[in-house]
Amino acid sequence: MIQIPRGTQDILPAESYKWQFIEKKLNEIANNYNYKEIRTPIFESTDLFVRGVGGSTDIVNKEMYTFNDKGDRSLTLKPEGTAPVVRSYIENKMQHDVTQPVKVYYLDPMFRYERKQKGRYRQFVQFGIEAIGVEDPLIDVEVISMLMTIYRSFGLENLRLYINSIGDQDSRANYNEALVGHFKPSIHEFCSDCQTRIDTNPMRILDCKKDRDHELIQTAPRMYDYLNDASKQYFEAVKSNLKAIGIEYEVDYNLVRGLDYYTHTAFEVMSDAEGFGAITTLCGGGRYNGLLELLDGPEETGIGFALSIERLLLALEAEGIEIPEPEGIDLYICTLDDKAMEKASHLIHSLRANGISCDIDYKRRKLKAQMKDADRKGAAYTIVLGENELSAGNVELKHMATGDSKTVHLDELVTVLEEER
Repeated sequence: MIQIPRGTQDILPAESYKWQFIEKKLNEIANNYNYKEIRTPIFESTDLFVRGVGGSTDIVNKEMYTFNDKGDRSLTLKPEGTAPVVRSYIENKMQHDVTQPVKVYYLDPMFRYERKQKGRYRQFVQFGIEAIGVEDPLIDVEVISMLMTIYRSFGLENLRLYINSIGDQDSRANYNEALVGHFKPSIHEFCSDCQTRIDTNPMRILDCKKDRDHELIQTAPRMYDYLNDASKQYFEAVKSNLKAIGIEYEVDYNLVRGLDYYTHTAFEVMSDAEGFGAITTLCGGGRYNGLLELLDGPEETGIGFALSIERLLLALEAEGIEIPEPEGIDLYICTLDDKAMEKASHLIHSLRANGISCDIDYKRRKLKAQMKDADRKGAAYTIVLGENELSAGNVELKHMATGDSKTVHLDELVTVLEEER
């Protein structure tokens, strides 16, 4: 038997309404913040991610789904959303748009070849935003505010926001030099990835999952101490304005994020909910100055975040928050014979054309079984069609919740149901 690929999932009808509810709310919040949807291809040139995400990252080195097409071009199923958005921004010359910054959001499947864990899949869905074209602490605050608004809108309470500054390129260079001096003498005690990172991106050692409890990580120099004056002023402005609008945060000096393109503001949201799991990260994001130039684009800056729908669902479950189930159909038509079934199939066409949701039993079961089916489908009303009803042109419209019924002519069924809503 052919089975679903490892690390993927089927979202069945019994669960898909949760996804629809979340997606609708995300669209509403994005619109409220004036972010417009962007849709990029599900696969891109592999070079986009090698250059944009960074050759020293686990994503590029270990996790990408890469293949050659029939033209022998190397393509990759997108593992993250920022690089494709930036590519589109550059290719479509969006820096010339009248409205700046360009504020967009996406809701797309992503693909990473990693070990399946609770709430983590090899195909997963990300909602992300990008604000490109302005470097200002206040847009950083807007982005973080939007992220926290999203989680709060679902009723989540056990959240913790961590922020840090990675500084500008000069600050990063000075900090990396300090990290090399700190880790180099004992780098043999670290995992093979960290032994490579000491020469490619020392900051990533702070983000290592294997050696997170190593004493040298706990005693590593703080990024803040290597920020130049401009970077410190930027970070202080972000913090003060977060406080001004009532967003609580903690500074985590080891927060560097997993992608090479981040500068200045970096942030993550964690769940403290009991039962959420060992990996408590819900989402993350940050500012990227220089990414556009790295991809042969204009000298523009951006900031964004991405959150996993799967992990959002996990957080809701951990806090016992139920997503409301959708309402059932308006009408279920029970039939007693073949003529009635044929009439019902014509009738539901007319009802649906008028915006009334309805259904019939194509398996042509007994009346009792049809009534049970109507109940399972949450029908607000039912009617029974048989020889007598077809002859008279009238049906008994039964309200399923109360059991009350009234006689309605078939020609008036649409009008009556619209009134009863």
